[in-house]
Amino acid sequence: MSTPLLKGPLLRSLDVAGIFRPADAVVVPPRAAGVADTTPAQQRALTPEVGHTLDGIAALAVLFAVWTIVNLQNMPAGFQGLLGQQVTIRSAVLVGGFAFLWPRVVGMAGLYEPGPFRRRDDVLRVLAACTAGAVLAFCFPLLVLVPDYRFDAAVYYWVGSVGATLAIRAPLWTFVSTARSRAPRRVLVLGSGPRALRVAGEVRAAGDGVELLGFVDSNDHHFSERMDAPKLGSLEELEEILMHQVVDEVLIALPIKSCYEQIQHAIRVCERTGTESKYLADVFQVAVARPRLENGGRLSVVAMKVFADDHRQSMKRCADMVCAAIGLLVLSPVLLGIALAIRLDSPGPIFFSQERYGRNKRRFRMWKFRTMVPNAEALQPMLEDQNEAIGPAFKIKNDPRVTTIGRFLRKTSLDELPQLFNVLRGEMSLVGPRPMAVRDVQLFDQAWFMRRFSAPPGMTGLWQVSGRSNLGFDDWVTLDLKYIDEWSLALDLKILAKTIPTVMRGVGAA
Repeated sequence: MSTPLLKGPLLRSLDVAGIFRPADAVVVPPRAAGVADTTPAQQRALTPEVGHTLDGIAALAVLFAVWTIVNLQNMPAGFQGLLGQQVTIRSAVLVGGFAFLWPRVVGMAGLYEPGPFRRRDDVLRVLAACTAGAVLAFCFPLLVLVPDYRFDAAVYYWVGSVGATLAIRAPLWTFVSTARSRAPRRVLVLGSGPRALRVAGEVRAAGDGVELLGFVDSNDHHFSERMDAPKLGSLEELEEILMHQVVDEVLIALPIKSCYEQIQHAIRVCERTGTESKYLADVFQVAVARPRLENGGRLSVVAMKVFADDHRQSMKRCADMVCAAIGLLVLSPVLLGIALAIRLDSPGPIFFSQERYGRNKRRFRMWKFRTMVPNAEALQPMLEDQNEAIGPAFKIKNDPRVTTIGRFLRKTSLDELPQLFNVLRGEMSLVGPRPMAVRDVQLFDQAWFMRRFSAPPGMTGLWQVSGRSNLGFDDWVTLDLKYIDEWSLALDLKILAKTIPTVMRGVGAA
């Protein structure tokens, strides 16, 4: 999705605060005359500077790996003898020249050029570039590194270079694919007076990047034919609206002097439900949200952040993508083994998917290995009277629907591994509040429960390392909110470090 075109001074000034941008959208600076207009969602390529460096390093790494594989068997002293080999100046020059030429070969395939992203075409470009590079490696530096001119050395290099080149670009391509499918930012306007009308008009002018849900106000006489968005309810109904609708931001456009108490009430409701609120710059008391002044154009706004979304979130997302990709690669034999065990244990699909609530109550399909009989969800209503969990969650210690292999997978949490695909897609993170089932969320009876949806859902979290199913639902949510309020990269690392021993001990698994 491209960044919406900004129209009008009010829209431009508020857009600095991110009101009219899709979630996680990239702000594109104004372009100079004559420069091609390419939005982040269209960009398939790395910049030449970054691409040359990464591809050059990858070429050297693959070349060294091939040299090691081919020559290790000829070294009586093994790897120590390999490290003791002398490198001639001629060999160093040839290898350096190859590392310099390799990015140029990749560039000839068009992998550094901006343009629309097409997965199939770009994978074919990678294969073509690596084939040309393997021929170059076979005819150029491998003549020095592999004296007997072995053909399999070029084959090894081709396989390794394809893997390395795809690995370098996979996170970027995944980001582009995710950005394309990202839903518009859903905005609710609080108020119905002239200011609300003006703001709503420019929200609509933002285009596809934002969706105006409607207005909330207790003054019915303010509504007119000019309001082509619906009235969703009164200020007293705001909490119920935020509990049952997907709302990314509440834009407060009430008169500050005459509606101070109403605005204060709205901010508290947004805090309770984990919804970000924004208003024209002024000072109000807050309990949880983090006010942040954002300047731009003629207006300044204060964004009430209920979850940190600074540069550390970008670092967290990058770490998620890299770790998920490596995890899927390294654990692929385990995943195949589990799939085979499930197939042999009971009839039915290997994977189980269920609609869950993610950040800002957006639904997504979460994947797990199947641990129950195929019709488990249809049988759940008959087991409701045996529910042992306190609160909206559903837990039975000896659930009769669980299969033999399913009990082992649940005990070891191996059934959760397919969620690495959800992490790679950006629907989940490695660490965060667990995504909850639709059935459970519909049973929420307190608004403060909803604030747990203000952060991206995770595969593990404070709840998982603090007792898991042994804790009550209120304790579960309290831990989720503690994580949201105290979040840092160091806390994520601490939780990840505690997760493995907790899982191995099977503490609280159900």
